[in-house]
Amino acid sequence: MYQFNDQFSKAVSQFADAAANVNRLALENAEKAFGLQLAAIEDTFTASFAFTGELLQVRDADGLKAVWPKGVQIARTNAERSLSTVQEVFANTVKTNEAIGSLAKGQFEQASAQVKAEVEKATKATKSGK
Repeated sequence: MYQFNDQFSKAVSQFADAAANVNRLALENAEKAFGLQLAAIEDTFTASFAFTGELLQVRDADGLKAVWPKGVQIARTNAERSLSTVQEVFANTVKTNEAIGSLAKGQFEQASAQVKAEVEKATKATKSGK
């Protein structure tokens, strides 16, 4: 009975360690994603508000024609920044999921090896007992 409890305790400990690693990886990914998105939003707002300040100083149609290309460029840059951020967040999430998958695979392989060793041990004990 003690052997079973010891094996169960080891299995639970290994599972807890794996779960802690998965949570750590997921939290690090969330922090990176939040940081990237916050930086992109800050850059977007800074550029947009700077342009808005220039736009508010326009007093006639010629002034509007002069700032219009800059506004289009800012909008394009903001869209590119947003897309780039989304792609980077997605790439980081894929890497994190791969790391979590390899942790899960390692846990599965380790558990399989332990079960196989116990089965072989029991089989040997059974054969030697006959």
